[in-house]
Amino acid sequence: MQNRPTKIGKYNILSELGRGATAVVYLGEDQFNDRKVAIKLVTPDEGMGAEEARRFEKLFLNEAAMVGKMSHPNIVGVYDAVIEGENRYIVMEYVGGGSLKKFCTETNLLPVRQAVLIIFKACRALDYAFQNGVIHRDIKSANILLSERDDIKISDFGTAQISQATHTQIDGFVGSPAYMAPEQINEEPPSAQTDIYSLGVTMYELLAGRLPFQASNSVAMINKILNDTATPLKSIRPDIPDELVAIVEKAMARDPSKRYPAWYAMARDLADTFPQLEKYSFEISSAEKFNSLRKLDFFRDFRDSELWEVLRGAVWENHSREQSLLLEGDVGHAFFIIVSGQVKVIKDDKLLNVLKDGDCFGEMAYLSGDKARRTASIIAVSEVQLLRIQDVQLEQLSDACQLRFNRQFLKTLIERLAWTSNVLAQVKK
Repeated sequence: MQNRPTKIGKYNILSELGRGATAVVYLGEDQFNDRKVAIKLVTPDEGMGAEEARRFEKLFLNEAAMVGKMSHPNIVGVYDAVIEGENRYIVMEYVGGGSLKKFCTETNLLPVRQAVLIIFKACRALDYAFQNGVIHRDIKSANILLSERDDIKISDFGTAQISQATHTQIDGFVGSPAYMAPEQINEEPPSAQTDIYSLGVTMYELLAGRLPFQASNSVAMINKILNDTATPLKSIRPDIPDELVAIVEKAMARDPSKRYPAWYAMARDLADTFPQLEKYSFEISSAEKFNSLRKLDFFRDFRDSELWEVLRGAVWENHSREQSLLLEGDVGHAFFIIVSGQVKVIKDDKLLNVLKDGDCFGEMAYLSGDKARRTASIIAVSEVQLLRIQDVQLEQLSDACQLRFNRQFLKTLIERLAWTSNVLAQVKK
């Protein structure tokens, strides 16, 4: 690895922000304007052939062509592009919050409402770019940056095609395979629908914590994109509203004509979900949910990997005081674990018990079979947070995880039988 330079052009270099195969990005200081900047110094491979060198030069000139072309609050600003001897570098707005990629794991998901708002802003920014004749062609979570004010900035227009200036078009295969639309893989002319597909993949990744297609290498990934169906989002996050699932599926349609006809249409559908997503306003992160479950006695013996497995298939619910959670006589297909708060158990209008953090209820209907009916009503005593797990979702967990649940159910049954025996003994005295 080369030593970090102390100066590039007129900019003092403070640190390295990241590096790829053909570029290094440094944090620089623009003393004249009293601001920090990101400097992308392109570093061509010394063994690059003549054709590769020409393509590399085109990529640099293409990104340089963005200078002054676009000015949007959700697009990284480009201040300068310099060819100075053998140095080629682009000076850009510094965005300090890192990329969205760090929020694309099941252990660090953003709240649903925040994720949807990010995609909405990206739609508006990419619509602006398209209206200026620019198709990005490499939209992915790593190219959407977070500012310190929790806003977003789309970066890396190096592979963009300027539709109104054909001399800047880049020939050949460009983009990141996991996010590429089928027609992009087939090297067909790009369109707005090409970027819409890639943003759909990014939205899926933000909501699910994983990509829609899983593969060990680029060739296998491309084959899956062209021939397979993506893992249903609902099977990974059952709590995601159907309206959001529909938006992702439409954006990721294999046939471009079945995707959104324009950016404004996708942005409109996203905006229409905002009222429904108000209930997610105070949603906590996946890491906070994990930590809350880890404190409960119910999950004391679960391994971390098993606890994440539970969170993937469960729904996190918030209920208000005096809300009816289960009704006696109803057919049950789910059981619940109390994360916080208290509930009361009522049968024939009589109080049987009060359950608290770490207790479960509804499990007997699951254990008894598909047509089992609830034997009591459950009513919230206070504001309560619940983890709801459908019977079919429990059956999809690993054998080890199911065994942990069965042990906890048995332990709960023994404790409740002992409690009932004590109550009966007191009555007889």
